[in-house]
Amino acid sequence: MPGKTIDISVPDLSGQRAVVTGASDGIGLGIATRLAAAGAEVILPVRNPGKGEAAVAAIRRQHPRATVSLRALDLSSLASVATLGETLRAEGRPIHLLVNNAGVMTPPQLQRTTDGFELQFGTNHLGHFALVGHLLPLLRDGRARVTSQVSIAANRNAINWDDLNWARSYDGMRAYSQSKIAFGLFGLELDRRSRAHGWGITSNLSHPGVAPTSLLAARPEVGRQRDTMGRHMIQTMSRLGVVVGTVRTAQLPALYAATSPAAVGGRFYGPSGIGNLGGAPAEQKLYSRLGDAAEAQRVWRVSEKLTSVSYPTD
Repeated sequence: MPGKTIDISVPDLSGQRAVVTGASDGIGLGIATRLAAAGAEVILPVRNPGKGEAAVAAIRRQHPRATVSLRALDLSSLASVATLGETLRAEGRPIHLLVNNAGVMTPPQLQRTTDGFELQFGTNHLGHFALVGHLLPLLRDGRARVTSQVSIAANRNAINWDDLNWARSYDGMRAYSQSKIAFGLFGLELDRRSRAHGWGITSNLSHPGVAPTSLLAARPEVGRQRDTMGRHMIQTMSRLGVVVGTVRTAQLPALYAATSPAAVGGRFYGPSGIGNLGGAPAEQKLYSRLGDAAEAQRVWRVSEKLTSVSYPTD
């Protein structure tokens, strides 16, 4: 099968605590499984308890001695994000790895989060921005590496500053790009601010390329009743080994960015094949839309205001 020999080695992670969002299926489940296999204690914050329990069972079937557990999290609710932060801070244990992997993509119609934000912007970016803020003491204690999963969509379109919540004219793909551009700018600004303020955190970006994941599958919760035509095309190309990757190879850039001794803060990692759509993970040239530090600072300020989550400046 195409891509079968593409893999990376994950170092021994014994004694480390890892949190992976969006790990109840697909790429996130694969990342969590590899981290658990390497000895990390892995926490899966999930919105759907049934899917979460199935994910834990799948990990334990492969690795019976794995240390893996669930916590509740709905990234589209800032209250839920704050509750998870309170829960993990009360446990009082450092976090060494955080993989911000969860996301939603292109709801057919405009949908809003619990807090009134456009669903993709609120979930993909603002939810993770708030999560990192609430977990910051634990991330500092663990001198953590934070890896945020963006998308090739962050290399097109722009942030709709005049209408962040797409109230006037909704375009699902442009809104998705906005969420991933903002999220990427945040991930890089997190690394800059950590170095400036001595937080001890390293933050980098990854993208999975293109693979037949659940992002474009039927998802009633985002108003999509059947798989998109794009997903059918990607499935066919993946099966034939044409340009794109597989669900398994799509896990590797984030794994590399989160665990490799060669991966560092402030950098961008993704597939190295044709068009960076599939293949082995490697460092990549930063997308032009993610390189403006002033734009990143603007995203940061607006995100603090919208989420009411402030980061320290000491």
